[in-house]
Amino acid sequence: MATAIPTSTSVLESAVIDAPLAYVWHLIKLQDFHKWWFNLSKCKHVKGVSHETDVVKWTFKDGTVLDVKMEEHSAINHFITYSVIASTPALTYSSVLSTIRCSPVTSGKHEGSTFVTWSANFSSDADAGVIEDARFKRKEALSDLLSHAEMLKR
Repeated sequence: MATAIPTSTSVLESAVIDAPLAYVWHLIKLQDFHKWWFNLSKCKHVKGVSHETDVVKWTFKDGTVLDVKMEEHSAINHFITYSVIASTPALTYSSVLSTIRCSPVTSGKHEGSTFVTWSANFSSDADAGVIEDARFKRKEALSDLLSHAEMLKR
């Protein structure tokens, strides 16, 4: 009988985006991720799912579809937290809660830029492959966000 490899069920990736906080923060809307995350082909609001908060359907270029629910939003502290409430194909784990946080860089050679972190906390049934895939996808998306910010500066 094979045993699962013990693994952390959390991921934290970060990047310095060479654009001011006010600019970057306005890109961090669930319904607008396809404008800068190149692996997403479209995002659209899902009507009638929740009267309490936004639910957005993310369609990826590989055919994966996620319904993501806004769990928390702070325009004061510049972060959003969301969960995946449905997936096609089905997820291999029970749940994930993700947070994107933006902070101004206030000194040093990157002063005037934005420090962005993207974390995820998975249920204990997520395996090492899920965690590494999440790490890779966050790094890739943060790189896309950086490229998008640089392109718009030109």
